[in-house]
Amino acid sequence: MSDAGNLNAVVYSVLSASGLLYFLLELVMKNKYEERLGTERMLPLVFKMALPAVAAQFVNLLYNIVDRVYIGHIPGIGTDALAGVGVTTSIVILISAFSAIVGAGGSPLAAIALGQNNRERAGKILGNGFILLILFTLLTSSVAYTFMKPILLFTGASENTLGYAVDYLSIYLLGTIFVEISTGLNAFINTQGRPAVAMCSVLIGAFINIVLDPIFIFWFDMGVKGAALATVISQACSAIWVLGFLFSRQASLPLEKRYMKLDRQIVFSMLALGVSPFIMASTESLVGFVLNSSLKGFGDIYVSALTILQSAMQFASVPLTGFAQGFVPIVSYNYGHGNKQRVKDSFYIVLAIMFSFNLVLMLFMIFFPSTVASAFTSDENLIDTVRWVMPVFLGGMTIFGLQRTCQNMFVALGQAKISIFIALLRKVILLAPLALVLPHFVGVIGVYAAEAISDATAAIVCTLLFAWQFPKILGRMKEI
Repeated sequence: MSDAGNLNAVVYSVLSASGLLYFLLELVMKNKYEERLGTERMLPLVFKMALPAVAAQFVNLLYNIVDRVYIGHIPGIGTDALAGVGVTTSIVILISAFSAIVGAGGSPLAAIALGQNNRERAGKILGNGFILLILFTLLTSSVAYTFMKPILLFTGASENTLGYAVDYLSIYLLGTIFVEISTGLNAFINTQGRPAVAMCSVLIGAFINIVLDPIFIFWFDMGVKGAALATVISQACSAIWVLGFLFSRQASLPLEKRYMKLDRQIVFSMLALGVSPFIMASTESLVGFVLNSSLKGFGDIYVSALTILQSAMQFASVPLTGFAQGFVPIVSYNYGHGNKQRVKDSFYIVLAIMFSFNLVLMLFMIFFPSTVASAFTSDENLIDTVRWVMPVFLGGMTIFGLQRTCQNMFVALGQAKISIFIALLRKVILLAPLALVLPHFVGVIGVYAAEAISDATAAIVCTLLFAWQFPKILGRMKEI
């Protein structure tokens, strides 16, 4: 057999296996899990619902983590380059926050419309969301390009790191449209009951990013620019996958040109529902501005250390976010059906899992900070800095499992306003002011201590609020 024939055979085998896997996934997907939410044993049910979400969160995290790992190991410039990319994080988060307005605000409205068999309204929501994402791209890209250097200097860039930050961000902004589409419209695929298709968009992007990063950074010697280009290409592939599905006949809710004319009522509805996730994401960006600005005066190495610490915190938060996404439907279902006992059982099981897992992971990072730092850099000075500040920075995170459990329980029980308050308490009310004030009294360690104090305080307040409100909420439940 010729080489071409061998290649065709391999390709055919891969495609066949992929097709079979996809078919099996579709079969699993079509099962009506809603009935199991109220009947199946709670512990295995929680894991069945949570583990796929945890896997998805880990894959989604790969974009930033992989970039930073490779950048941190660039010979000679790794530390400064890592700091430069780190100061762009806040801008990247803010850009992604706009996609949440459409994804988190529009997809539930589309699902409601489909449930009412109003396919025209669902189509208009999807079409209007697509146009909004394009408008958001024009807005964010133009503002970021116009004021790039002042913004980066404000977020903590120095003379040594500004060039790397500009190199990364100038290329990243070229792919803003891909970021908005891939993250904003992917939620509409889940709305159609096609989570396997939505998951594929994340997997495709992550895989391509992992492959292209070392090629562009080291092989083509592009450095930071290579990392940005790899991210743009991977996001573009994700966006193409999403649009390819939404424009195809496979979509039960396709993206149609006739529904792309902006409807004021629909736009306002999306904005109203999407403002909460936007606020949550944008506050993360605000905190990034404050922390990097506070550390800038103490030296670039502390900004680089913060980049590593935030990456480690993100890594630790991923399982908590995944578990939250998994157990929220269980709680909401049983809350709606008035099953108080299953609501309480779910809470206690998830609390034990999330608190224990988070505590063990945080203690590992606190006791072995050099091991964590070595994954991101080979610079001994930077590793020493991380070894010194990580126990302080992550001290409050040891009890963060309490907050994530209680905060998401509030969401599952329809208490979203309290959840938003807790998020604002942690980041805006506590962390930002403390990060500005404490360094004047205790020096650079005050910036890192601000994170610990705000994390611990928010966790305690959230737990106390939940302990106070939970019996009242259960008391208002009516059995169906």
